[in-house]
Amino acid sequence: MSSHKVFRISHPKPDITLLPMLGMDKEHITHDFKHYYSHRLGRDEHCRSPEYAYKAISLAISDRMVERWKRTYNLQRNQDGKNAFYLSMEFLLGRRLSNAVMNLGVDNEVAKGLYDLGLVMEELVDAEPDAGLGNGGLGRLAACFIDSCATLNLPVTGYGLRYEYGMFIQEIVNGEQVEKPDHWLRNGNVWEIERPEYITRIKFGGRTETHIDENGHKRICWVDTRDVLAMPYDTPVPGYKNDTVNTLRLWKAMATEDFNLQEFNAGDYAEAVAQKNTAENITMVLYPNDANENGKVLRLQQQYLLASASLQDVLAHWVGRHGRDFSKFAEKNCFQLNDTHPSIAVAELMRLLVDIYGLSWKNAWQITLQTMAYTNHTLLPEALEKWSVPLMRQLLPRLLDIIFAINADFMAEVSARWPGDKPRQARMSIIEEGSVQYVRMAYLAIIGSFSVNGVAALHSDLLKQGLFQDFYALWPEKFNNKTNGVTPRRWLAGCNPELAKLITSTIGDGWITDLSHLAKLKPYADDPAFRAQWRQIKQFNKQKLIDLKQQELQIDIDADAMFDVQVKRIHEYKRQVLNILHVIHLYDRIKRGDTQNWVARCVLIGGKAAPGYAMAKRIIKLINNVANVINNDVQVGKQLKLAFLPNYRASAMEKICPGTDLSEQISTAGKEASGTGNMKFMMNGALTIGTLDGANIEIRDEVGAENFFLFGLTAAEVEATHAHYNPRRLIQQDSDLQRVMHLLECGHFNQFEPGIFDDILASLKSPQDPWLTLADFRGYIDTQKRVEQLWRDPEQWTRMSILNTAASGKFSSDRTIAEYNRDIWKLAPITADS
Repeated sequence: MSSHKVFRISHPKPDITLLPMLGMDKEHITHDFKHYYSHRLGRDEHCRSPEYAYKAISLAISDRMVERWKRTYNLQRNQDGKNAFYLSMEFLLGRRLSNAVMNLGVDNEVAKGLYDLGLVMEELVDAEPDAGLGNGGLGRLAACFIDSCATLNLPVTGYGLRYEYGMFIQEIVNGEQVEKPDHWLRNGNVWEIERPEYITRIKFGGRTETHIDENGHKRICWVDTRDVLAMPYDTPVPGYKNDTVNTLRLWKAMATEDFNLQEFNAGDYAEAVAQKNTAENITMVLYPNDANENGKVLRLQQQYLLASASLQDVLAHWVGRHGRDFSKFAEKNCFQLNDTHPSIAVAELMRLLVDIYGLSWKNAWQITLQTMAYTNHTLLPEALEKWSVPLMRQLLPRLLDIIFAINADFMAEVSARWPGDKPRQARMSIIEEGSVQYVRMAYLAIIGSFSVNGVAALHSDLLKQGLFQDFYALWPEKFNNKTNGVTPRRWLAGCNPELAKLITSTIGDGWITDLSHLAKLKPYADDPAFRAQWRQIKQFNKQKLIDLKQQELQIDIDADAMFDVQVKRIHEYKRQVLNILHVIHLYDRIKRGDTQNWVARCVLIGGKAAPGYAMAKRIIKLINNVANVINNDVQVGKQLKLAFLPNYRASAMEKICPGTDLSEQISTAGKEASGTGNMKFMMNGALTIGTLDGANIEIRDEVGAENFFLFGLTAAEVEATHAHYNPRRLIQQDSDLQRVMHLLECGHFNQFEPGIFDDILASLKSPQDPWLTLADFRGYIDTQKRVEQLWRDPEQWTRMSILNTAASGKFSSDRTIAEYNRDIWKLAPITADS
């Protein structure tokens, strides 16, 4: 008989979690900080690492968020209203501490409490690693959106993946990008809560077989699968000073068994843990290099794990409350697919409803069609995901069967609408025919959704006129636009506190939750005293940026120079090369003595190139080689500086955008879906030089053409130019361009590395260059001269800076989310008073 007693808590009493609310004042927060610092973390006064102090204050703040998180969950559950679920492969959250204390309204109390303990809040904030859960605009947008959902009291849950490693840490060695692992979870994550009670099982591989159930219905079973477990980790997402805290649930892949004990005992230690390692690899790295077949397999596994785990989670909660009655499921639930990555959710919801819950195909399809909504984020056909049929048959055979069945029904609908139009049927089919068949995932998302939206007015129009024109002809009512936005909490109030204080002291603090209030700043653009304060804050932010980057960059930067900034993913369509051509042009002018009325300029470029994108990596090398020549030329001096900012990330942008004078948004017209960096810069008073692309168009509409530096071909002109594009003729006709190209071709920037930029030069001079870089060179150079002319008038420049901030109200993610809710989700805000 066992000598020890077993204690069970079979029925917890109601007061098991009944505690007084934690204090939000300095004394209570400081007490909890000390508790965690001393007891949980075991530190004392001799500890000099800010990491432990960061963890202690984060745990104290997290406790206060969890209180509100549980209360929010109970409010939403008790009201049993409609819920939305935001499925995204990326959530680029950035650092959480500063955002959490601001949204909870305890930033001043925390800062004062830490100061009394001899600690500086900024140092603890900097000790937090950026969460490696995204790459760029898509992930940062998702983070802004869930912030706005909580601020607007909307019952929205985010679903994503808990990547062990972020994209990569970018280092520059001899001008080249070097990728190093971004193990952002190395020291744990104080903001997350593991939820093992909600583990789900994900199927891969195997085969399908048919049987007849007890009611005589044909059922299809997916058998002999290699299963993986999905473990959820919840991150509370606080709204701004409203006590609402929503949930971001991230899935981690795990093996069904930790290791094979028999193989371990037999001495085969590596094989014993092979299954565990294979399973955990699925969520190990954000964006595996899919240039090879193994990378493609892993990426498809990631997408399916996200979709399946999230849908199973939602359905399990539904069944727990409503049983297997799905008659009102569509009234109560909506799934927003953030880009094409989660589009496998359309087929997966069908599988779960038909195979697991026994619904008829017709009823399941009606539910799917009424609950799925799709956001497209790209105009580049090559960026729309396609998976080969052989790969899907190997990895997801049941899903492939369902996709073929969906497509058969859809082809019948197309045939009925356009009888005998075989070319149209081939264009619209989910299955792309060829030597190898492919599944067009964007088409699956369109067919299976009740709403399809672009993310800027031009983008949405081009989707209807181009990529998805056949679908628009069939279902015009599905298509709508939702211009992107960014959260003003992080991207103005949080990252630019000095400017935020000036704005609040001038027009009140209502702008933080209703950014349209910034329009009240317009009259102050004509106030010399206000302009002087505005300019002083901009200089302060520029100096902060210099202090942050000067040691890293090892160049002497003058805060009085114009800070000309382009930070974004390195890609040919974003045209960092056009920026460099202008820099070389300025360098050439200096060397020729053409410096009358010169404007000192510091050009800052940052961004990561995808590991498998050779041309983007070569562009980074070009930027650094040109910078090396210019920055070490004594004749150039402080007249021109060029710097590449390594390892660009969300926390870096928080320092960069407040100190930027000129925002470079120079993509080829018709290629950028929206952009959100352009909005962050505008919000912080930068002036934009840009093409009529993405949200640039709406930025220009809001601020006025006179306060925007426009150049370049329009999207329609880009299409028309392709047929007769002759870049060599452009070079012959433009002496400035000739000199720039000569400096590149003669190897002036690569004297000891001959030929390394030949691919870039060949692309620039090719009539097939899809980005038409040289076609916009002259317009870009001339517009930059207008920029210089205005810069020489500080009062007018400052006036335009103020007007840019004043006109940025439209670009709040609160406005975007309100539109998603009004037109697509139709959720009722939930508060304690509702």
